[in-house]
Amino acid sequence: MAKEKKDQKVKQNAPAPSPSKDAQVDAVAARLHAKFKDEVIPVMMKRFNYDNVNSVPRILKIAINMGIGAAAADQKQLEAAVRDLEAVVGQKASLTQAKKSISNFKLREGQNIGCRVTLRRDRMYEFFDRLMSLAIPRIRDFRGVPDKSFDGRGNYTLGIKEQIIFPEIDVDKVSRITGMDITFVTSATSDEEAYELLKAFGMPFRKREGEKAAA
Repeated sequence: MAKEKKDQKVKQNAPAPSPSKDAQVDAVAARLHAKFKDEVIPVMMKRFNYDNVNSVPRILKIAINMGIGAAAADQKQLEAAVRDLEAVVGQKASLTQAKKSISNFKLREGQNIGCRVTLRRDRMYEFFDRLMSLAIPRIRDFRGVPDKSFDGRGNYTLGIKEQIIFPEIDVDKVSRITGMDITFVTSATSDEEAYELLKAFGMPFRKREGEKAAA
C-alpha cells in the first residue's frame, strides 16, 4: 500500500512529457497555413489584383544544398556535413556528386561533394519558420537578407555562410564551418511576385530604396 502511494506521488511530480517532433511540425505548419490564408493571400490579392485566390503564388518546396568542396576527399568531413544537415531539417539527406572532373580542385566525376534535402508541405513550413525566427536573427551584424538572388522564374536562393546559426547544431562538435544554399521554389511567374510572397510570410529582406524613402 505504501509503495502504491509512493508511485502515485512520483507520477504526480513527474514533468509533463514534451511534445513530439511531429506534433511540433504539425503545429507550426497549421499556424503558417493560417497565416497564408488570413494574411498572405489578402496582401497578394491587393498587390497584384488576382482574379481569384487560386491565382495567388505559393511556396512549393524548399531545397537545401550543403557543399564541402575541397574537403570532399575527407570522408569524415562529408559525414559531418550530412549529420549537420539532417539535424537542421529533421529529414534524411542524400549525397550529391560532381558532374565532371576538375583537376585544379582535385575532383573526379561522380565523387561525393556534398549533401542535399528537399522539404515539402508541413516540414517545409516548419523549417521556414525556424529559419526566420531562430536562425537568421543569429547571423552576426545582420541587416536583412539580400533581395537580388532571384532566378528570373520566381525562385529565391539564400546563401548561409555558417551552419552554426541553427540552434540544432552543437558548436562544440563542429570541426569545420560549412555554408549552405537554401532555395525557395514558388509557383510565382515573376521575381516581384516571389519577393512579395516571401516578404508577406515574414522573410526579413533588406529595405529597398523606395521603402527607405517612404519610411
